[in-house]
Amino acid sequence: MFLGIDSSTQSLTALILHADGQPGPRVNINFGRDLPHYACPQGFIADMPAGQVHSPPLMWLEALELALTQLGQQGLDLSRIRAIGGDGQQHGSVYLNSRFLPVLAGLDAKRSLVEQLAPCLSRSTSPIWMDNSTATECAEIAKALGGDAEVCRRSGSITTPRFTGPQIRAFSKRDPGAWGATTHVHLVSSFLASILAGREAPIDFGDGAGMNLMNLESGQWDAQLVAATAPSLAAKLPRLASAAQSFARIAPYFVAKFGFDPLCRILPFTGDNPASLVGMAAGRPGSVVVSLGTSDTLFAAMPQPRTDPAGCGHVFGNPLGGFMTLACVRNGSLAREAFRDQLGATWEDFEKAAFVALPADAITEPFLFDEITPRRAAGLVESRPDLSSPQRIRAFLEGQARNLRAQLDWMCLKPELLLLTGGASKNDGISAVFSQVFGCPVQRFELSDSAALGAAKLAQQSS
Repeated sequence: MFLGIDSSTQSLTALILHADGQPGPRVNINFGRDLPHYACPQGFIADMPAGQVHSPPLMWLEALELALTQLGQQGLDLSRIRAIGGDGQQHGSVYLNSRFLPVLAGLDAKRSLVEQLAPCLSRSTSPIWMDNSTATECAEIAKALGGDAEVCRRSGSITTPRFTGPQIRAFSKRDPGAWGATTHVHLVSSFLASILAGREAPIDFGDGAGMNLMNLESGQWDAQLVAATAPSLAAKLPRLASAAQSFARIAPYFVAKFGFDPLCRILPFTGDNPASLVGMAAGRPGSVVVSLGTSDTLFAAMPQPRTDPAGCGHVFGNPLGGFMTLACVRNGSLAREAFRDQLGATWEDFEKAAFVALPADAITEPFLFDEITPRRAAGLVESRPDLSSPQRIRAFLEGQARNLRAQLDWMCLKPELLLLTGGASKNDGISAVFSQVFGCPVQRFELSDSAALGAAKLAQQSS
C-alpha cells in the first residue's frame, strides 16, 4: 500500500492507495474540531495584526500523529505501506533553530512530536497563504531585481504578498533576533517530510516555485532573488529536489510507535496544487482543470515555463516533470450568487443559460468584486444592459468563462478536455457554457481528496 498525506489550511488528510490504484481507508483531522486547544477553528490564528494570517506548526505535527493513530485504530497494518508521499498548503513557512536536526535524528517514540520539537522553533507561528501583510517587502524585492517583470521571468510569478520570499523578508525585518537564531527555513510540505524521515527533507520543485526564490530555468535557488530577500538566507534553505523520487527511509520513531516497515520510503512533499494536478489525472499536457468554487481556478500541465506578462498567473513545478500553471479569479461563486440575487433568479435559471441566444455585441465583464486576474476594480460592465434576464445570465457566465479562457493565451495551451469541478460545476447550464467557450468536451467530477490522492499516486509511481 501507499500513503498520501495532505496538510491543508483547515485539516490534515491521510489516504491509503492500494497497489491496484484504488483508494482505501482515509482519515481527516479537522484542526478546529479535533484540536480545539490550538484555538484555530478555521485552521489559523484569529486576532493577528492587520493583514497577518498565521498557524501554529505544532498543530500540524499533532494532527499527523493523530491521523496515523486513527489509521491504526481502523485495523490497518501500517507495515504494509511501502512509500509515503505528501503535500502542504502552498506558501506556508516554518522557521527552526540549530536544535532541529539533532532532535530529528534522535526522536524518542515514548514522547510526542510536539513535546520534542517545540524547542526547535525559532518562530512559534507560521505565516500561511492567506497572509497579505508584505506589500512593502514585495516592492523592495522587486526594486532590487529591477522590477516585477524580472522577478516573474526568473521565478514564474511577480512578487506576491502570500509567497514565501516576501514573508521571509518581513520576518527578518520585524524580528532580526529571531531571524538570526533561525538556521533552517522550510515550507509546510518539507517540514512534514523532514519529520517523517528523521532528517532534513529537500523542498520540492513544485512547491519551491511558489516562493519567489527558485529560478524556473535552472531549477535551483536564484542567487539574486535569495540575496534580495534576507541576509544569510542561502545558508538556511534546504536543497531542491523532485517529489517523484524518494530521498530517505522512514524515521525509527514511526517504526517503533506505529509499526511502519523500516524500509518504507519517504518522498519530498509537494504543494497542494501540484498534488491535486496529479490526483485529478491532469499531470500531462492536454487537459485543463477548472475549479468553480469561491474563487475560480484554472490549472494545467505545461511543457515549458511560460510566464504571464501581466503578472497575474503563476508557474509552479509539475511533480511528474515539466511545469504547471495556475490562474485564480476572485469573481467566482460569490459573484455568481450575488448576480443571481440581483436578478431575483434561481439556479434553475442558470441551468437554462446554455440554450439562450445572445446578440453578437453582447459582452459582459462580470467583476462584481475587486479582481486579481486581471487586476481591476469592481464593476459589472454590460455592453447591452437591455438584455432579458435569461440573456444577462448567459452573458454573465460567458464573461466568467472567457476571462478564464483568456489565460490559455499566455500559457500557449489548447485543451483537448476540460476537467470541471467545484460546486458550480454541478449546474448543467454553467458546465455547458464553459464547454462552449473553451471549445472542448467537459468531464465533471467531484473534487474529493485530490491532493492526498495525488500524493499517494506519486508514492506509488516512485516504486
